[in-house]
Amino acid sequence: MLDYCAALTLSPGKMEVNDVDKLRQAGFSDRDILDINQIAAYYAYVNRLADGLGVELEPFWTDENSR
Repeated sequence: MLDYCAALTLSPGKMEVNDVDKLRQAGFSDRDILDINQIAAYYAYVNRLADGLGVELEPFWTDENSR
């Protein structure tokens, strides 16, 4: 599942039916695969949206403050 999400995030244009078949072979249902796909795509979208608008993290998210 994580390999699928990484591939979808880093190189979505290279995704193939085989990528989905691997998830099926790992025991995921078509519904599971749709959920995995939508969640990974949503986070990629939101991060690109925020990065493209120059949104900065709130101070409590910095490494220094999270310890």
